[in-house]
Amino acid sequence: MIVRRIFFIIALLTGLVSCQKSLDNFNLTSPDGNIDLRISLIDSTLTYQLNWSGKEILGISELEIFTESAVTVLDSRIVEHDSTWTTAWGQQSSIRDHYKELQLDLNIDGVGGKMLARAYNEGVAFRFVLADGPKPKEAVLSCSYALPDGSAFFAPRGEHEPMGPLSLKDLNTYHSGEMDKGLKTTISVPLLVETPDHLYIALLESDLYAANGFKSMNLGVNLEAGNVESINKVELSEEGLTTPWRLILLGKSAGDLVVNTTAINLATPCQLENTDWIRPGKCLWDFRVNGYTAPDGFVYGINTESYLRFIDYAAATSIEYFMIDGGWYSGHSDGEFKVKEDLDIARVMDYAKEKKVDVILYYDRKRGDFGDTQLYPYFQSLGAKGIKYGFMGDNPDFSRGAIKKSAESELLIDFHDGPVPFTGIHRTFPNAVTREYCHAQQDSRRAFTPESFIKMALINAITGPLDMNNGNFDITGINSGLRHKSPLETNTYYSTVASEAARTLVIFSGLVCIPDAPEAYESKKDLFEFIQKQPVGKWNETRILHSKIGEYITTARRHGKDWFIGSVYNQQGGELDIELNFLDAGTEYKVTYYEDAPETHCKTNPEAYQVRNGKVKKDDVIRAIMAPGGGHCIWIRPVWSE
Repeated sequence: MIVRRIFFIIALLTGLVSCQKSLDNFNLTSPDGNIDLRISLIDSTLTYQLNWSGKEILGISELEIFTESAVTVLDSRIVEHDSTWTTAWGQQSSIRDHYKELQLDLNIDGVGGKMLARAYNEGVAFRFVLADGPKPKEAVLSCSYALPDGSAFFAPRGEHEPMGPLSLKDLNTYHSGEMDKGLKTTISVPLLVETPDHLYIALLESDLYAANGFKSMNLGVNLEAGNVESINKVELSEEGLTTPWRLILLGKSAGDLVVNTTAINLATPCQLENTDWIRPGKCLWDFRVNGYTAPDGFVYGINTESYLRFIDYAAATSIEYFMIDGGWYSGHSDGEFKVKEDLDIARVMDYAKEKKVDVILYYDRKRGDFGDTQLYPYFQSLGAKGIKYGFMGDNPDFSRGAIKKSAESELLIDFHDGPVPFTGIHRTFPNAVTREYCHAQQDSRRAFTPESFIKMALINAITGPLDMNNGNFDITGINSGLRHKSPLETNTYYSTVASEAARTLVIFSGLVCIPDAPEAYESKKDLFEFIQKQPVGKWNETRILHSKIGEYITTARRHGKDWFIGSVYNQQGGELDIELNFLDAGTEYKVTYYEDAPETHCKTNPEAYQVRNGKVKKDDVIRAIMAPGGGHCIWIRPVWSE
């Protein structure tokens, strides 16, 4: 996973004596020249201004590490870096890391350090690094963002549909709590901004891993200044300090931000010597199947027979993982879990090993703290290949430790509700395969609309892999209230089975967790083929072909010569043209369409679908027709590969 090509140019702005320029104004351009970042020292405060393709994206904005501190620039230099690295898994198999970096040596009220500013072709980022030595008791990392007037704002809302579009005034109202029973509301990252010129900006952070002591980045509004701002406090010692990168992504569409590689390039490189044991894949899950009655009369529960049935289906369909939810134990003491009476966990684990299906076990901290020192080796001793960690909360230092410790026991880790975003962590520790930084499908048994899905696919997904649990095929049964985990209000879960299949591709994850019963998939096995054939996490490249927040999205992912394409539309339904200009010239391809039928509707007929085959070639155009709340899936592969 190391550098193929690297060069450094250290030439400009090398100091007062050598270049005889004042050290209060600096210009940094992106490698392609389209981004112009201007950094100035105004009244002893660092400021920046950002232009993109000749348009002002951010007006004069401020950067601070100590509140109202006097900054002096002692020296400066610009470095250019260009390399390519190989991912352990991801949306791309290799990523180019090409940037120019301005390095400013600073004196900040007597504290020595650096400010680093990087310009990529798709965004910019800032970081402070403080040297060892005496410091104040507290640092306050502050960054303001003077965004264009008239911009529209969007952001995640935990287990609810993302908020937006909001004006800056409405964003302030949201943040103050006036929209939510008077409770001050966090503005989570990413804050997605659509400018009046219909350009897209995302404000977030990267490499929180390297920033010990910092909480996750949150945002607020300074309405008087007309700015958005982020402020994070951290306690200091005489040891050095590295802040997270404050990151500004740029795109001509919302979809551009989802496949932007700047955040992962900024992350600390992989810290594991060996990643061969890390295997992304698809995963069956028992939680929402509990209580389901199969066509043969079998009733699924938390017991040995149910779990063996899941494992048999996973083995028969090449599903790599089976996840056992927290119901498998009632508590723990004396270094042992109290396993449910109807469950022989040793037999289940042995059977899974025999069938070559890996098992992921859930751990819920609400039932007591087993102790993380013992937890991961214990799960490994049971034969587990991963852990779904429940209710850890937004605690970066604790979560960082959990990721490291799970890796020491060669366990994948998937975080449950409300986790740390940790953008870029799957580069640093590739065993951090996914997390529920979203409203996972049917969480809290609330309704889950197509609009919610599309917003999260274009907002939450900017931070990295999501565990959203898409892929329900028995939509009618789930909506009817017959399941233990059906929606609280019947017939409020709007989707179609073609949309559910598409969603498993649209949302990037190292673990695509599908939540329905084996029998639901078997009854629609021609449609299930689209999920079954996906090489999850092993993508060579990913493109977002269409995107409009709350309306539609089309994602295309390539593995070798095969392309998988998924589209989802809101409750209006519609058509999207899929231009196949990315196929190889002179090659004939077979295509399978998995799509809504003419009679499909997310509310009245969600399980109608059709599967058909055809031939395509480079530059053909496929018209994807989607029902209200529907979806469309395409699998393209060379004829000679059959």
